[in-house]
Amino acid sequence: MKFPALLALLALAFPAAAQPRPNILLIVSEDNGPELGCYGDPHARTPRLDRLASEGVRFNRAFVAQAGCSQSRASFLTGLYPHQHGQIGLATWGYRLYREDTPNLPRQLKAAGYRTGILGKLHVNPESAFPFDFRALPTANFARRNLGEYARAAEGFFTAGAEPFFLSVNYPEAHDPWLRQVDGLPANPQQGRDVRALPYFGIDPPGMREMVADYYNCLSRLDHLVGELLDALEHSGKARDTLVVYLGDHGADFLRGKRTCYEGGVRIPLLVRWPGQARPQVREELVSTVDLLPTLLAAAGAPPVPGAAGRALQPLLAGGPAPWRTHLFTEWHTHAAAANYHPQRAVRDDRYKLIENLLPGVVNPDYADTIRKLEADAVERGEDGFRGGIARAVETAVAAVRAGYAVMERPPRHELYDLREDPHEFRNLAESPAHAAILADLAGRLDAWRRETGDPLLDPANLRRLTAEVTAVRSKSAGRELRWGYPEYFFGREPAPAEASTPGEPRAGRKKRQ
Repeated sequence: MKFPALLALLALAFPAAAQPRPNILLIVSEDNGPELGCYGDPHARTPRLDRLASEGVRFNRAFVAQAGCSQSRASFLTGLYPHQHGQIGLATWGYRLYREDTPNLPRQLKAAGYRTGILGKLHVNPESAFPFDFRALPTANFARRNLGEYARAAEGFFTAGAEPFFLSVNYPEAHDPWLRQVDGLPANPQQGRDVRALPYFGIDPPGMREMVADYYNCLSRLDHLVGELLDALEHSGKARDTLVVYLGDHGADFLRGKRTCYEGGVRIPLLVRWPGQARPQVREELVSTVDLLPTLLAAAGAPPVPGAAGRALQPLLAGGPAPWRTHLFTEWHTHAAAANYHPQRAVRDDRYKLIENLLPGVVNPDYADTIRKLEADAVERGEDGFRGGIARAVETAVAAVRAGYAVMERPPRHELYDLREDPHEFRNLAESPAHAAILADLAGRLDAWRRETGDPLLDPANLRRLTAEVTAVRSKSAGRELRWGYPEYFFGREPAPAEASTPGEPRAGRKKRQ
């Protein structure tokens, strides 16, 4: 018998031992899309993240479920869309999961024998639903204090036990305020003259250049911090046994980014390094952060969660062709309350995207609020004459850009974009007869997805009631004091009378909110 045939027989007779369960390091950055060197951004200075990409899998078309902090984090931790898990707005405004016993990554991995930890903010209510063994640096830390503590605390956790670990590390970069330099990082910060606006703005007013430069400086600082974290993992001796995932929680907090269903809001960087299991490569499939829960549970040998919305990424990590989804879904509800409530549902395929606005013809309040905040930031930076500068830049832009901003300000029922010809979504084709069949197909798929996933806002009564509830809240303190009713009436139950409990926390007790 020839040697190769003998090896094949031996492999059948003595199957290889199961792969040891990997440690899992989940790295999350704030408010940034794929503005990294490895994604081809000409202004990015991100050598450590670029190196991580070269050592693993870079997903070129990765998306969050909703472009808001709490909503996105709840989705990748539970493997569900926001309308399925309930965290439809910010935790700091009292929004919460429908159920405290919702399966999630720390709960499921802890049950599978993993030691679990989190550094940085969780930002999902109730915190008690996420039974981490170890918590440190629990605030959002937008002041960027003691940034070196992330790597130091992580190294202590890496070496604290022999069992496999799951650690979630959540950095404040690149959330506003966009700070030019902190603790000497970056060493050589960029200035406004060094950068241009992100392409999906469609405009590039000079008055915004300094804040755009500092956005890139935040990403440079993030890159340094991630490098320190990966060095700590290497020093622990566990790098070869650790599956590393890096992602942004949603796009940048600029024009047509965060708080939208546009590509600038929902498209993110997603890098996966898994020595011996993930072949270094670039993948073009449509992947969602709801895929992370099934992926990580499968890697850990933990039971799958019935009803999870995503699918495990392992066939893509292995390399080569693999059957995959042809359509990807995202959504929007609100961030805080009245200032940015404009519910949407969206679907895209390889080429086209359809956004359905659930309150068509109503002014999107976040349009003016975002411009107001950006112009105030510019004035703070010394651009005293910039008030009204974004409006002036839009008014003098090319016709397609002007039209795109008008659609965003007062959206119609449908927005249809050809992402191949119009990647930044300025030309709405929803009224084009030549695209009627495409719109009908995507609308049908969107409706089917909403029904399959139990979207409560398919019921007009729920939409009316949520609209009234959200738009009545005008302050963060009011949101915290209110016990939101939607987790009850979405499912045909009337909310109980208000009790002395913090919104988002179980009535039996209350836990400190971040």
